[in-house]
Amino acid sequence: MELSPRTAPDAPGAVAPRRRRSPWVYGALVLVLVGIGVVAYQALTSASLYFYNADEAVAQKADLGDKHFRLQGSVLDDVEPAGDGGVTFTVKFNGVEVPVHHEGDPPELFEPGIPVVLEGRWATTGEVFESDTIRVKHSEQYEADNGDRLDDAEDAETGDDTTP
Repeated sequence: MELSPRTAPDAPGAVAPRRRRSPWVYGALVLVLVGIGVVAYQALTSASLYFYNADEAVAQKADLGDKHFRLQGSVLDDVEPAGDGGVTFTVKFNGVEVPVHHEGDPPELFEPGIPVVLEGRWATTGEVFESDTIRVKHSEQYEADNGDRLDDAEDAETGDDTTP
C-alpha cells in the first residue's frame, strides 16, 4: 500500500513546469550587452587621448611614435590648401613650431592667429603632425571655462610669460 501524499498541480508546494524562453530573448540580451560594451570602449578610449602643447609633443616625439594624441598651439600665417583636399599650416607654442597636414576641410572659424587643438599623430617620418580633427574656440563660454589655457597659448606665441 502506498502512503506517499499526492499533490495536485495547483496545490501549494507543487512545482510548475519550467517555461522555455525564446532564443530571441537571449539574442536581444547579447546585442544589448555588446552595445553597452562598445559605448563604454569608445568613452574610455576617447577620454584617454593625451593632450600635449606643441613644445611638449616635439620633446616627446620619439616616445609618442605613431600614437594618437591631442596637440595644442596657435596657428601661424602659413595656411595653404593641400593637393589632397586638406590643408597645411604650422602651429606654435612656447617658441616651438610644428608643421601640420590636416585631412579634410578645417572648421569655419579656423584662421591664422587662433589657438587650436588638433587630434592626430606624427607622420612616419616624424617631421609633420597628421591631423584628423581641428577644434577651435568658438564662444565666450569656452573662454570662461578655459581662459588659463588660452592665456598660456597666447603668451607662448608672443613669448610673454608674465600673465598672473
